[in-house]
Amino acid sequence: MDLGPFKKVVLGSVAFAIFWILAVFPAVPFLPIGRTAGSILGATLMVIFKVITPKQAYDAINLPVLGLLFGTMVVSIYLERADMFKHLGVLLSWKSRGAKDMLCRICIVSAISSALFTNDTACFFLTEFILKIARQNNIRPEPFLLGLASSSNIGSSATPIGNPQNLIIAIHSRISFGEFVLGLLPAVLVGVFVNALILICMFRRLLSDVKEEEDALYEMIVQEDSAVHQISLATMSSPNSLEYHEYDPIAEHVNAQRMCELDMCSDSCGEIELMKAVLSKKEATDNMFSEIGEPMEERFARGGVQGTMEMMTDLEPGPQQSAEESKGQLNRWKRLCIYLGTVGMLVAFLMGLDMSWTALTAALIFVILDFKDAGPCLEKVNQQVSYSLLVFFCGMFITVDGFSKTGIPTSFWTLMEPHAQIDHASGIAVLAIVILVLSNVVSNVPTVLLLGAKVAACAAAISPSKEKKAWLILAWVSTVAGNLSLLGSAANIIVCEQAFRAQPSYNITFWSHLKFGVPSTLIVTTIGLALVLA
Repeated sequence: MDLGPFKKVVLGSVAFAIFWILAVFPAVPFLPIGRTAGSILGATLMVIFKVITPKQAYDAINLPVLGLLFGTMVVSIYLERADMFKHLGVLLSWKSRGAKDMLCRICIVSAISSALFTNDTACFFLTEFILKIARQNNIRPEPFLLGLASSSNIGSSATPIGNPQNLIIAIHSRISFGEFVLGLLPAVLVGVFVNALILICMFRRLLSDVKEEEDALYEMIVQEDSAVHQISLATMSSPNSLEYHEYDPIAEHVNAQRMCELDMCSDSCGEIELMKAVLSKKEATDNMFSEIGEPMEERFARGGVQGTMEMMTDLEPGPQQSAEESKGQLNRWKRLCIYLGTVGMLVAFLMGLDMSWTALTAALIFVILDFKDAGPCLEKVNQQVSYSLLVFFCGMFITVDGFSKTGIPTSFWTLMEPHAQIDHASGIAVLAIVILVLSNVVSNVPTVLLLGAKVAACAAAISPSKEKKAWLILAWVSTVAGNLSLLGSAANIIVCEQAFRAQPSYNITFWSHLKFGVPSTLIVTTIGLALVLA
């Protein structure tokens, strides 16, 4: 397909550019309307500019993807009510052996949960656990938050339900759930391990020097306390004798009482108060020493699980929740049914049943088993995951389809196709670079929509097996590419925003993420490609 008419190309590019700017920078000063409204605006402009017709716009909306997204959203909410994510939080700190062990657990748990419940959902529910555990153990949360976001992105590539671009790939490629998992699982396992290793190497001083920082804090407190003791002793000594005396709280208390009884000076009672403050300070210091001096391994094992459980009980019930729901729990038999239903849904995926209708059926079964008005649960879906995501996808499908009809993506691929053949190493490298760059420029889902069919058709001309490999390469690279920058993945933004809004607030800057994201993405992508093609 050649480029379309000049007017169509220009107007289609303008509409797509507006969509892209608002999707990447939703609060731009000249039009701060947000991502969802920007998506609708882009889709509407495609129709107004006559790049596509209204019928073509409706046909561009991929209903199976929307159905699968909505179904997994509802299933995730019922799993959260059944304490699934609470148990995952407990696993993060149960008998932990220190900060490095904690980081490795976060990478593993987030990867597994994102593969089963989507990366955005896993990040949404696990960020608060990680911040809570970091606060309890007096650790800077940056490596743990980066581990959560990056491992969630890597882990989500293992299954068709791990992220939106995988949903699109699975539906268009017609690769079965089992084949998809088997094709990408080795790369995911090694990728999570390598990513954790990179985090440990980059933050080794922070993860290793936590105990040294605590010892320094204790020494500072002891020095301050010693200075207060010396001031008190000097004040309570006679004017002719200001040298240092050994601190004896009982003797000082008796002396102070005698001074008050003899009315020697009006300041004596004030000195008693000062002495009481000193004793309180000393007792507080001893207590703090008993906590700070405790080994890191014991602090994680002692406080982690208990703190995680307490955090769950501290959640405030919503206005429409019952007393049972206020604890974030369902009846035991309901929890069991939800767990079994989720396993059944995954088995149905493995059997090759339609994923969209399977997820919707599982969600409907959970609603019926709950046996009460589903309004509050569906409202919770909107609060935690947001229906605006579905609207955003509708607008994006229309906008990307209109941009494709301008002929620009096809012309671009025509230039790159001779150099991006997957039957030799250099072609695979060029294809991976193209996907990596486009995933961070126009986002991974539009990249899959724009290039998916073209890359697959090019590979199918070589052999049917190469077509399957091309889809898996597209899934792997477009997903891991989200780790390159803070704006590369919605999971990154979710973690960053929750950490920034937490109390105390913690901010992950664009550049601090980039310092970790660039080496991690390049190394993990390269190793994973070798395993996918093996």
